[in-house]
Amino acid sequence: QVQLVESGGGLVQAGGSLRLSCAASGSTYTMAWFRQAPGKEREIVAATSWSGTTYYAGSVKGRFAISRDNAKNTVYLQMNSLNPEDTAVYYCAASRRPWSGDISLFASWGQGTQVTVSS
Repeated sequence: QVQLVESGGGLVQAGGSLRLSCAASGSTYTMAWFRQAPGKEREIVAATSWSGTTYYAGSVKGRFAISRDNAKNTVYLQMNSLNPEDTAVYYCAASRRPWSGDISLFASWGQGTQVTVSS
């Protein structure tokens, strides 16, 4: 397992942008962002493999962009055109396996960072 430290959350108005960062203590195959809103299950937002293959949830496709710097073991999430439905705690996660839809494959999790979008 690797240790993950997130940063970059905060409060933003609808239509605004935020950039999240997640630094890992070591290398890993898949790095991803999940989010969990109050009363809802944790859901995938975006994932990226070591080679740069990406996956996006339908609700964020075209608005969010995931990227990673393998030399720094860091993954980023650029969030544009934010709306109140994006309000949640965002978690960084790491897996040794490719993203397959199975959240249980992510053994390492960050502490979470709050993103709040006001209308």
